[in-house]
Amino acid sequence: MDLATIGLWTLSGVLVAVGLAGLVLPVLPGAPLLFIGILVAAWIDRFAYIGMGTLSVILLLMVLAVAVDFVASAFGARRYGASSRAVLGATIGAIVGLFFGIPGVLLGPFVGAVIGELTVRRDLAAAGRAGVGATIGLALGTAAKLALGFAMVGTAVVMRFWLN
Repeated sequence: MDLATIGLWTLSGVLVAVGLAGLVLPVLPGAPLLFIGILVAAWIDRFAYIGMGTLSVILLLMVLAVAVDFVASAFGARRYGASSRAVLGATIGAIVGLFFGIPGVLLGPFVGAVIGELTVRRDLAAAGRAGVGATIGLALGTAAKLALGFAMVGTAVVMRFWLN
């Protein structure tokens, strides 16, 4: 294996790893990075193991993961009566919460949604419900994105190593 091939495999692995992290971290486009990493891996092997059919399935999973990202948090927030500012606040809270470890990851979306909702209306009870809804939506969306992301990686691994 030559140096260029090793470099491309390294790039593919880094893209997949960063893509998986991006499924949890809201600042990274996780699913698209995963797809690009898998595409690079397929290209290295000249699409011998992971062909266009498999890439089409993985692309569909990527599109679903991106759609889930938008729909889940909005659904959770709307279900509990949150405004669009609460959804935005939950997203910002999730990003800021990353800097505070596990408590920040758990409480950041809630606090952000409550603050966002309080900018729209001053009812603390409604803001609390909005915070709960946005947090549940973000958590469910993250779980769904992780499931789809692992399905993307799993499909590629099975096609590359077990079926050929």
